[in-house]
Amino acid sequence: MASSEEDGTVEEKENNNKKRSKSAIAIAWLTFYNIAMTAGWLVLAVAMMRFYMQKGTHKGLYKSIARTLKFFQTFALLEVGHCAIGIVRTSVIVTGVQVCSRIFMVWFITNSIRQIQNEESVVLFLVVWTMTEIIRYSFYTFNLLNHLPYFIKWARYNLFLILYPLGVAGELLTIYAALPYVRRSAMYSMRLPNKYNVSFDYYIFLIIVMLSYIPLFPQLYFHMLRQRRKMLLGEVIVEKDD
Repeated sequence: MASSEEDGTVEEKENNNKKRSKSAIAIAWLTFYNIAMTAGWLVLAVAMMRFYMQKGTHKGLYKSIARTLKFFQTFALLEVGHCAIGIVRTSVIVTGVQVCSRIFMVWFITNSIRQIQNEESVVLFLVVWTMTEIIRYSFYTFNLLNHLPYFIKWARYNLFLILYPLGVAGELLTIYAALPYVRRSAMYSMRLPNKYNVSFDYYIFLIIVMLSYIPLFPQLYFHMLRQRRKMLLGEVIVEKDD
């Protein structure tokens, strides 16, 4: 009969093997996911460049890439799940805000209000998103493969200094351009009386969304600045517990 000490050793080994197996599966999935997302945003980049070279204008650009954009941006919801189950050590809240704000811009602003699809601000945030995501997902991919080229690491923690504010400007200008159409059409709004006894004004909601950028943007931007100091300059950042 095996001793209790031997039983404990066997159980510990089995637990370690299970952890390693789960870790290997998680790494394999994350590698596949990030390769797929890198490829997806590269496809979008090529499609945008090809459209502009053929047409010589940005008008009609959004419509030409809308299906691909909606697929890959919505697919990014999986990242919230990655954080929630712990295979990625990032805040669920931070990731959720970033992903959901993008999805909101795609589905409930640009896709829903066709009159603004040819706005230059739409092209601005599309170009910024595309550059940002190609860099971000390729960074994650090479990092998982333990073969991270320095230029990708440099791009990840330097280009956001310009791209992030430009992307926010594009998003805000797009929402601002949508306001007159939303007000006239009363889209997504509910007026009393109704069977649900609920009132909702989408126009007011969009103004609140725009105002929310004031506290949220600095927090996310300074978070990236802290990561930049840690990753590029080697500073030890002490994170405060929430």
